Amino acid sequence: MDNSCSHLDAASFLHIWRLFDARDRGYIEGKHLDDFLGHIRKKLGKTDKQMEEKLQRLKAASTDGNLQIQELATIILPEVENFLLLFRRETPLDNSVEFMRIWRHYDADSSGFISAVELKSFLQDLFQQHNKHITPDKLEQYTDTMMKMFGKNTDGRLDLNDLARILSLKENFLLKFEMDACSQKDRKRDFEKIFAHYDVSKTGALEGPEVDGFVKDMMELVKPNLSGADLDRFKRALLSHCDVNGDGKIQKNELALCLGLKLTP
Repeated sequence: MDNSCSHLDAASFLHIWRLFDARDRGYIEGKHLDDFLGHIRKKLGKTDKQMEEKLQRLKAASTDGNLQIQELATIILPEVENFLLLFRRETPLDNSVEFMRIWRHYDADSSGFISAVELKSFLQDLFQQHNKHITPDKLEQYTDTMMKMFGKNTDGRLDLNDLARILSLKENFLLKFEMDACSQKDRKRDFEKIFAHYDVSKTGALEGPEVDGFVKDMMELVKPNLSGADLDRFKRALLSHCDVNGDGKIQKNELALCLGLKLTP
């Protein structure tokens, strides 16, 4: 890629992209490419003819008239900036248990937020896992970029919802079920599916991040913008109510009783 685009970073690209893909579909219609390029030119302060020719060829080759974010980012952004933007689309999380495992690991001080230092640790591990080497200065720059891209405010911290956006966490699993609208038989069937989803370790009990993941999804049904402090408070309440034997875990039968179900032995 031509070096004249090298100072367009992932945060700037994403800001422009969202003007055309407000619903986060992952593509823009080809008819909007010229307007998109107009914003790119304005940001760069110059025209990159080589880049624009590549994009026009990409548009001409499109079978459905749409241009994918991966395709445009590959042409416009430097390699590492491209990776920083797209890893979340390539490896989305489909389970809140794994999300909470990551959250607990990097929220090292249990503050309920991911600080810049903790985010830097996350990014460093991410680059290493994908065999991408970056300098300490670049790591600082990318940490700042991610804060700008995904932090909702300017306090230098990320909350649960910010990290969920970074990791492209999929839709709340519990939205698939309407427990109150089902018969007792249907509720038991759905309970089995729900418990199996969160019992990632297949031990017959929810513990650690499995409890976290279940609490997160359950509470977000009624409180969408859940904070780290909210999650910890609700988790304590759930354990106090459901953990009958006091082992710090929620056994399958304990959770069933909490939800008003009696399982057949």
